[in-house]
Amino acid sequence: MNTPPSPPGAERTDGSSVQIGALVPLTRPGWVEAGQHLLAGLELAVREVNDAGGIAGRPLELVVRDTAADPQRATAAVDELARLGVAALAGEYHSVVARAAAARADALGLPFLCSSAVLDALTEQPTEWVARLCPAQSHGWQIYADFLLSAGHSRIAVAAQPSVYWTSGARILRDYLAPRGGTVIELDMRALTPTAVCDELVDNRATALLLLVGHPEPAVSIVKSVRRDQRLSEIMIGAPAGQPEFAEWATLLGDDGSAIPFLRYLPERLSPLGARVETALRERLGEAPSFVAFEGYDTVAVLADVLRSHGADRARIAESWPRVAVEGTRGQIQFSRTPGISVWQWAWTPVHVVDRDPAEPDRFRILHAG
Repeated sequence: MNTPPSPPGAERTDGSSVQIGALVPLTRPGWVEAGQHLLAGLELAVREVNDAGGIAGRPLELVVRDTAADPQRATAAVDELARLGVAALAGEYHSVVARAAAARADALGLPFLCSSAVLDALTEQPTEWVARLCPAQSHGWQIYADFLLSAGHSRIAVAAQPSVYWTSGARILRDYLAPRGGTVIELDMRALTPTAVCDELVDNRATALLLLVGHPEPAVSIVKSVRRDQRLSEIMIGAPAGQPEFAEWATLLGDDGSAIPFLRYLPERLSPLGARVETALRERLGEAPSFVAFEGYDTVAVLADVLRSHGADRARIAESWPRVAVEGTRGQIQFSRTPGISVWQWAWTPVHVVDRDPAEPDRFRILHAG
């Protein structure tokens, strides 16, 4: 592996902290609630590592930078964190932001364990420096497409905004559904109002509408318009990207936000470790933790294990990805090379299609298992 020289401070021996840079969306237009959950998981795991003696007696320290869903801001943060001497990078939720961070981390020779960004092509070329915990978009969204077919949906409309992530999602759905008799009808949300979406759904005889759009807007307005249109009382609304996972969704939409299936990366039953972490996260967040909070916790659990075994040298950390074997909150975490994926990938975390129960919106129903 071509190893750039480590800057001063990358390997410290003076008993100071071992630092991990954390990239998290904490302000708009970033998905702030997702960022808060991701950070809560990262911070909880750091606290537990330090309560257990740290990294060979040195405290583990999180150096947090807000990406605000801005790829340029994330790139600048990676540069800054590299100069500060962090041993590795962790986090990020938004795929387009994580892609920019991963490209910069690869160029600088800075290990990056991506927590939550699913875009298959996280880097343009295969890299040894980047690993990922969450499932790749193609894996999760094909499971979602299976769910659609099993539920009897073959004419599927997607309300889509322009972005690499949404375009990739629409392509995955189209490529998977077309050979199996499914049709994907794309609705360009640059040209349509939420009310006009309803007319398009009627005209195209769609039985399902998928939200490939930002949260809270225009997703919330689209849901409200469709729910209020009597012509569409039988249509299923879906959100594969997971918008209904967060409490803000239920707060903004109430009953309208239930029965909207989405992808969730949690097992049906948590292990004893997962249950303990869930309790601690609930206390920290003041609400039920999302799967994103577990992703944050697992990220630090992996990095702490690597740092204990291999020290804070960046090249040794990156070389250790294929040897990782860590009990996470959602299963045994190991990384491998997966066809079509340019980074070291955990294949695979549990994947379910779930929705909020209309009779009890705080309860999630498992509709389909991957």
